[in-house]
Amino acid sequence: MTTFVDRVELHVAAGNGGHGCASVHREKFKPLGGPDGGNGGRGGDVILVVDQSVTTLLEYHHSPHRKATNGKPGEGGNRSGKDGQDLVLTVPDGTVVLDKQGNVLADLVGEGTTYVAAQGGRGGLGNAALASARRKAPGFALLGEPGDTGDIVLELKTVADVALVGYPSAGKSSLISVLSAAKPKIADYPFTTLVPNLGVVTAGSTVYTIADVPGLIPGASQGKGLGLEFLRHVERCSVLVHVLDTATLESDRDPVSDLDVIEEELKIYGGGLEKRPRLVVLNKVDIPDGQDLADMIRPELEERGYQVYEVSAVARTGLKELSFALADIVAKARARRPKQEATRIVIRPKAVDDAGFTVTYDEAEDLYRVRGEKPERWVKQTDFNNDEAVGYLADRLNRLGVEDELMKAGARAGDGVAIGPDENAVVFDWEPTMMAGAEMLGRRGEDHRMDAPRPAVQRRKEKEAQRGDSAQREFDEFRPF
Repeated sequence: MTTFVDRVELHVAAGNGGHGCASVHREKFKPLGGPDGGNGGRGGDVILVVDQSVTTLLEYHHSPHRKATNGKPGEGGNRSGKDGQDLVLTVPDGTVVLDKQGNVLADLVGEGTTYVAAQGGRGGLGNAALASARRKAPGFALLGEPGDTGDIVLELKTVADVALVGYPSAGKSSLISVLSAAKPKIADYPFTTLVPNLGVVTAGSTVYTIADVPGLIPGASQGKGLGLEFLRHVERCSVLVHVLDTATLESDRDPVSDLDVIEEELKIYGGGLEKRPRLVVLNKVDIPDGQDLADMIRPELEERGYQVYEVSAVARTGLKELSFALADIVAKARARRPKQEATRIVIRPKAVDDAGFTVTYDEAEDLYRVRGEKPERWVKQTDFNNDEAVGYLADRLNRLGVEDELMKAGARAGDGVAIGPDENAVVFDWEPTMMAGAEMLGRRGEDHRMDAPRPAVQRRKEKEAQRGDSAQREFDEFRPF
């Protein structure tokens, strides 16, 4: 049964925005009391949050599909719809968020660090919010925007100060068990350790974390063994510790060649691992043959510039010197890190000539494509079954300058125009003076039903004046000369 997962593909979907409501207030003796449709609620976001108590991505391995709730539609009586609830997903410290192409979207390090993986759609405006002096009673409302959907990849890179690297059965798990309170599985066969183990070590006033990275063998950087799966856990470590087995029973291996093989794998993997501070631990010196071999190879390793420590995880010898040496290197590495500067707010205003959209001609499809945040968002909000809503969209596009740009690009009446992404665009035949069903009511989007009727007294006087004018005309026609 899988108990540790450090890489998953997650399918996330934010909530859709609720639709706006088209409603007219009605009461006795006041059948057309004005628009009172409320706005739709916002769709919920999908948010990743770092939680120190979470150590694996196992939960998302079993259930990779996650969706936030939708916003509720607006209602009459100026009642807005309820916002959708955000979906908060907890991830381990050191989780990297990537897209399907492998591009890094976010690096989540530190308790409480958040990243919005999918943003909820905006709620549509109700007809009360769309009313204006010339559009007194809109017979339409805007639709809610769909929430973001997509696939992301989560990769866990262990956040530790020290990484223990070496061949299987070199004694890394035993070493971390005596240096810290970690209790990894220990056995006398290769690949006993199948997941990284993390422990906390206290040496004087310095507290640091140490990780046991399993599965490094020749060819690990190319995917052999378990190395490729866990080499990423070494990337964040400040110090590398080569744990060499001085009592190996394999005749074709020796500690120096083991060190050269692991160094080559780290170099091939890249990520700056070849430049990290490192030291060498000669383990299992409690065995007579192990001590003899350690005495033979130590001078050679020191000539290469390595700090060498002889330890025995079983006899617990040499551990204090090793822990304080690691604490010294970790403290120096922490001192070299740049201090975190205060958060700066960067304001990047749009250029004065930025129209917010582009118009290009697609020769393959023989149509003009309009791309931009506002036009694409407006199209999503439009109910194309409502002529008045289509007329409102045409007015918005015209005010934005889309029609002018289409003319400059050479578009003529009847040419195809597509607004939106190539795979999901709204295509229509362009007319420079687009007419909508709302034109029958006057100007596009206007409604004269709400014009205030003339007072009864004024209407009576006008009728009397009309009758008086008619009687005067009859008198003039039959008056004798």
